[in-house]
Amino acid sequence: MKKYFKAFCGILCLMFLINANALPQSIRVMTFNIRLDIPNDGANAWNNRKDNFVSMIRFHKADIIGLQEAQKHQIDFISKSLPGYNWFGIGRDDGKQAGEFTAIFYRKERFDTVETSTFWCSETPDRPGLGWDAAYQRITTYGKFKDRSTEKTFYLFNTHLDNEGEIARLESAKLIKRKMEEICGTYPVILTGDFNSFPDSPPYKVITATVDTNTSIQFSDSKSISQTKHHGPSGTFTGFDINARPLKPIDFIFVRKGISVLTHATLSDSFDGFLPSDHYAVLVEILLNN
Repeated sequence: MKKYFKAFCGILCLMFLINANALPQSIRVMTFNIRLDIPNDGANAWNNRKDNFVSMIRFHKADIIGLQEAQKHQIDFISKSLPGYNWFGIGRDDGKQAGEFTAIFYRKERFDTVETSTFWCSETPDRPGLGWDAAYQRITTYGKFKDRSTEKTFYLFNTHLDNEGEIARLESAKLIKRKMEEICGTYPVILTGDFNSFPDSPPYKVITATVDTNTSIQFSDSKSISQTKHHGPSGTFTGFDINARPLKPIDFIFVRKGISVLTHATLSDSFDGFLPSDHYAVLVEILLNN
């Protein structure tokens, strides 16, 4: 009798494992402008908030994170503090280590990178340079990922549009979509970033295809198609003001058709009256559809 009972239990365990592996595996994607390291930030300087930043990443269990304004020494600290993640990206000033990165972190035990690259948001995207009326050089970093748990492949692009140049923001949005059309084929695509643009702005309308961009690739704001109600504040930029109540977001996660959004949140975590950055992070849970 014991022999048959053990065999029965073994079959049940096997069926459970098979069913568990067959279940859809969601992906938690975060975008976070971490604020570059400026000593004049005083109490909000990087050294005073870096541990809180890492704690926040750990707690929310993001699988992939698009960072903006990250400098190399900040990336090194994050990488050392979060050994379960790999990352890639380049500095915008020289294509190596100088200047801000739009680095992408990802769980190394879950994802493989098939391809990684960066282009400049300018008229000469293959080399460092200012674009249009931009005040700073701007870049977009992207990766082609394979999810080991599902064998599904997808792209994630991460960007930071200029804070001053209106033409640069608009043309950068158009360029990003053209590049995606060249690179991504029919694969699912996620776009994260600080767009320095509100939802009623021309760059936002370009990305969500409410104006003609001469591209076939279309995106939705993940907040607008989330299957559950948005959680957290409406806006995303605070300037480190713990009492700020921003009404409009400038940080977004956009998704291409074929991706379901289960949840969408703006994270207003604080630590003893201090914020980990001058932006709130945005976190979504998504499913890659068959």
